[in-house]
Amino acid sequence: MRDVSFSASHRLHSPALTDAENVHIFGKCNNANGHGHNYLLRVALKGELDPVTGMVSNLTKLADLIDRTIKVHFDHTHLNLDTDLFKDRVPTSENIAIVCWELLRSTSIGDMLHYVEVQETSKNRVRFAG
Repeated sequence: MRDVSFSASHRLHSPALTDAENVHIFGKCNNANGHGHNYLLRVALKGELDPVTGMVSNLTKLADLIDRTIKVHFDHTHLNLDTDLFKDRVPTSENIAIVCWELLRSTSIGDMLHYVEVQETSKNRVRFAG
């Protein structure tokens, strides 16, 4: 398991809803200029222990992979404006977790991926396991 942090801003707004409905559902998170968080992404793997190394995966290499796969798209960005990953989905914590899962599934660790967890605040976190 590896934890990686990134900072990003977003606006919770669905084009399928009216402006009034967006405000009602998303509240202050629908602010037209967006708002930001310091996210914590947890990536958990499952697999057999390598008999030589005693590891399922090298955690330093896993951190590098997460940086190249996730942080490059998310860190210090406005998720609605700076990446196409959320052009068709509202960048909720749930959708951020799903996008992280999808990006990581296409890498060398894809078959070992157990779950991803996105913590948006100290009180809010979601877990996605495919």
